[in-house]
Amino acid sequence: MSLEKIRLIIADDHALIRDGLRRILGLYDNLHVVGEAADGEIAVRLTGELLPDIVLMDINMPNLNGIDATRQIKALYPAVEIIALTIHDEEEYIYELIKAGVSAYVLKDIESDKLIEAICAVKRGETVYHPRISEKICSEFQRLAREDAAKEPLSRREGDVLMLIARGKTNREIGLELYISEKTVKNHISNIFRKIQVTDRTQAALYAVKNRIVKL
Repeated sequence: MSLEKIRLIIADDHALIRDGLRRILGLYDNLHVVGEAADGEIAVRLTGELLPDIVLMDINMPNLNGIDATRQIKALYPAVEIIALTIHDEEEYIYELIKAGVSAYVLKDIESDKLIEAICAVKRGETVYHPRISEKICSEFQRLAREDAAKEPLSRREGDVLMLIARGKTNREIGLELYISEKTVKNHISNIFRKIQVTDRTQAALYAVKNRIVKL
């Protein structure tokens, strides 16, 4: 029974890196490098021509970087999986690549057997992150959770006032509609700004639309 090979493209602007990866991957019977790309544009083009299972994607490449190349590949060929293989572990790269659609994010200091494990895991439909990347992702989720927990919810009346702000009503018009004084309206607006962390009515209106408190 023949072993189905995992077909790969290596996208990296350093020939030495591509050569090293090709040699390592060539040691495994179940892996087959079908193409190499020195920049993001070539990676997108080769993906369309060769339809690999997985693209090993660097970030910093000429003509088209790895993040934008990933976005294009996932838009055009959603069945193709992307593994980010890079030296970068900064949060900005991590979150952009995750949003772009990578299935794995591993650093170039990874041991060769761990890289092979990651490739096979992605082929099985799993998601893989380098331990340092996992730590940063967990830290960000924890930070966002703390921020959400710290937010004081709007009262029902404050929600009404915010909805009317988003509809362009003045303080006087809000007071007339809700049967409250302008002074009370101002107090509600002050509390709303503090709770949703904005400084003016435009930001408050955008918040209301974004959080579906009011529809355009």
